[in-house]
Parts: sequence; C-alpha cells; structure tokens
Amino acid sequence: MNRGLIALSPLGVFIVLYLVTSIIAGDFYKVPITVAFMVSSIYAVIIHGGRPLRERIDIFSRGAATGQMMLMIWIFVLAGAFANSAKMMGSIDATVNLTLSLLPPQMLLAGLFVAACFISISIGTSVGTIVALTPIAAGVAQQTGTDVALMTAVVVGGSLFGDNLSFISDTTIVATSSQGCRLSDKFRVNSFIVVPAAIVILIVYIFMGSGISAPQHIADVQWVKVIPYLAVLITAIFGMNVMAVLTLGIILTGVIGLLTGSFDIFGWMKSIGDGIIGMGELIIITMMAGGMLELIKQQGGIDFIIRRMTRHIHGKRGAELSIGALVAMVDVCTANNTVAIITVGGIAKQIGDKYGVDNKKAASILDTFSCAVQGVIPYGAQLLMAAGLASLNPVNIIPYLYYPMAIGIAALLSILLRYPRRYS
Repeated sequence: MNRGLIALSPLGVFIVLYLVTSIIAGDFYKVPITVAFMVSSIYAVIIHGGRPLRERIDIFSRGAATGQMMLMIWIFVLAGAFANSAKMMGSIDATVNLTLSLLPPQMLLAGLFVAACFISISIGTSVGTIVALTPIAAGVAQQTGTDVALMTAVVVGGSLFGDNLSFISDTTIVATSSQGCRLSDKFRVNSFIVVPAAIVILIVYIFMGSGISAPQHIADVQWVKVIPYLAVLITAIFGMNVMAVLTLGIILTGVIGLLTGSFDIFGWMKSIGDGIIGMGELIIITMMAGGMLELIKQQGGIDFIIRRMTRHIHGKRGAELSIGALVAMVDVCTANNTVAIITVGGIAKQIGDKYGVDNKKAASILDTFSCAVQGVIPYGAQLLMAAGLASLNPVNIIPYLYYPMAIGIAALLSILLRYPRRYS
C-alpha cells in the first residue's frame, strides 16, 4: 500500500503546488502550470527508487516521447500555425462576422454547442473539433462581450459529445472491443445515458443566451476569407486525418492571404512561426505530463488503484460503480481517456462477467466516465488545446464545463437508478 501511494504522490505534488496554491493565492496565474509540472516531474524521478538516475530519466523520456505524445505535439504545432495564420489573414474575423449575421444573439451559445456536437460526432475526435471551433468561439465572445471562458467551454463540451458517441472515436472503438460488444449496441445504450444530458445542457444554453446582446455593428462578411475554415470543417467531417486537415488550412490561409494582400510571403511565414511558438507551453506541459505519468505507471501507481478499487465489490451495482471509478481514476493519472480505457478494459470485462454486468452497459460506462473526467482535468489535451487557442488559463474554463459534468452525473445515475432498465 505504501509503495502504491508513493507511486501516486507526484500527482499529489502537482495538485498541491498548482491547484491548492493558486486557490489560496486567489489567482491561477501565480504559479505557472509549467513550473508545477517541472517540480512534480523532478520529484517523480527522485522517488523512482531501485534504478540508476540515468535509467529513471530514460523512463521519463520514453513516456514524454511515445508515438501518441508525438502525434499530439504535431497537432499542437499545426493547430498553432493554422490558428495564427488564419487570424493574421482575417479568416477568424470573417467567420465570426458570418456567425453573428446568421445566428440571433440569444442562440449563439446553443448554436455553438450544436455545431460542436455535430462536428465531433462526424469526425470522432474532440481535439479536432476544438481546433476548428475555439478561435471562432473566442472571436464571437469578444464581439458580443460574452465571457471567453464560457464560449470556449461550450465548444469543449460539444466536442466531448462526439468523442463519447461517434462510431469512429478511439474511445468507442476501444471500449466496445475490450468488452466484446458491437458499436451499434454500445451507441444505443450510451445514447440513453448521455442524450438527455445533452438536451438539458442545450436548454440551459438557450436560457443563458437570452442575455447576450448583438454587437452594434457587424462588419460585412469577406466570404473569400471564410474559405479556410469551411475547408477545415468540411474535410474534417468527411474523415480526413486531422493533420492533413490542418495542413490544408495553413496552405489556404497563405494562398488567400497573398491574393487579398493580407500579408506577403514573409508575413505569412512569420504568422506561422509565431503560431508555433505560441504552442510552446502546451508542448512542454504535454511532454512533462507524459514522462511523469509513465514513471507513476512504472512504479505501480495504476495497478495500485485497480487493486484498491476492486477489493470490495458487492453485486451488479457495485461492479458498475467500480468500473466507472476505475476508469475515472486512471484517466486522472494518464490524462488520456483512450489510454485509460485500454488500461482498465480487461479488468472491467472480468468484473462485468463475474457480476453479470451487460457488456454494452460496461462499454458505455467506460467511455462516458473517461470522457467526463477527461473534459475537466486542466492538464488534458482538450483543455490545454482550447486554453491555448483562446489565450486562457485552462483552470478558468473548468467552472463552465457543464456538459462533461452532466454526463458524469448521468452515468452515475444510470448505475444507481438502474437505467436503461433493459441493459441493467
């Protein structure tokens, strides 16, 4: 037990140094998140006993540079380049003006949420949806005087709708394959759990949007400058790889920017370079978090959680609660909902089979709890990406993340109240 707690202690160091200290100071900018991760990463290396220092550093480096981490970093680089070149070219302003001209102000929050839900379920990735919509959301917020953190949270919430339900989402595929059920069956059960939550949040956004007033003057829409965003959205919906989508967007901003005189070739390159540099903090955080979490895993921190959470299971309801708690805890430790499901999928299947849990319900619990937690941890890819694109601290977005919180509550109620009844 002591060894397991020690293995998990770097997370405690991070939480105390960043969250607790910031709350006491009343300012989440007092302690830079990069410093908190640096200190907790150094601590993780120090306590990883029984190995030479060089070997501990090698383990940290492997965790920081896995294939999945490198893919995420490439997406950060391309997203920063596209977002800033689109901004310098005038694409964001044009798209914001188009949004303001099409949607009445009281429907902006609800419309943005529906758009994020539609895009995310079409492309199966929350990060891709956040990349596409966050700059637009931030621009609309500034034009209408709405809280930028609120608008950004609407996009993050909608992006997790598709991450949880889409047939092509990594989490859906892993959850169904680990539990041995069909995608369509899991979708049906999962829909019973989360669609009511989505409808409730949509109604909340409609009421919240009633207080938003339209800007006094909306500039004419420069349609040609909207093309990069339309291209990004359409190609993403049709299933193009997110890196190819962003590369296409960067090329289009350059071509249109040069043709319209928004910048010259050197101005375009500078906008790309500045966008990449602007993602530097996210890249550093991602690598340090990956290294620290790999050391936690190597020390047995994940196994400790699994053992502790499965010791006192009694009956089907307890089994389902254990599956949900397991994947939630592991997601906190890995900051990746797909990895969390992969990690506990096997043990979840064993628990489910032993206590008669329907495999479709087990897959839905795994996916929904992991997405709920992933959506609210400040060091997850979704919040880091959204915060970077909106120039916010990720912690500022958390109080407005109504949808991830709602699906977490809905998943818990589905266990406690035994619904959907047919699968419980």
